[in-house]
Amino acid sequence: IPESGHKYYLQFSTEDYRTGEDAGNCLATVLFPKKKSRPVVSIKCSHTKDQKEIQEEDNKFYQRIRHQSKPITANNIPDSYGNIEPALEPVWALAVAGSSSIMWEKSTETLAYNLAQVKSVRQWIRKDDFIEFDYTVLLHEMPTQEIISCHMRLTWLPGQPLKVKHFCAPGHGAEQGSGAESGSAAGPPAEKGASF
Repeated sequence: IPESGHKYYLQFSTEDYRTGEDAGNCLATVLFPKKKSRPVVSIKCSHTKDQKEIQEEDNKFYQRIRHQSKPITANNIPDSYGNIEPALEPVWALAVAGSSSIMWEKSTETLAYNLAQVKSVRQWIRKDDFIEFDYTVLLHEMPTQEIISCHMRLTWLPGQPLKVKHFCAPGHGAEQGSGAESGSAAGPPAEKGASF
């Protein structure tokens, strides 16, 4: 699009992150503006699971984390052999969802990111019903092969969007700064908030 940037039209299928089951199909448009800013995404998906089933799964997932006998702390997920302890799978799943908002913000037409590892995670005990974690995550930048370190604070309650605040260390394509995102694995984050 002259003066604006490149616009892409995508059709793709999705799958449940944990089970690998078909989760539906999506149509999306993605505009990468000529000026340096995040992609503009419009997405519509048809889901194979009904909302009630999704809410039940979210609640089970939430209860598993909420009722730990002590706050969760861990390092190096997955370990150097690529293994994730079963007890830490919910922590990893939240890191995947939370870091997706960082990757969306930083991605360009020529740079993409994958979550490589959770270097550290610490659960905060709250007086309300939300669960909250501090993460240090390593993002693998493609095609440069650089590893970008980001601090991420994630807050979540079932039925509400995942809230993510982050700060990434300076590096190629990862400018210093902080962002606050509200989003979910179901779609791109939509709000900007204050830094932490």
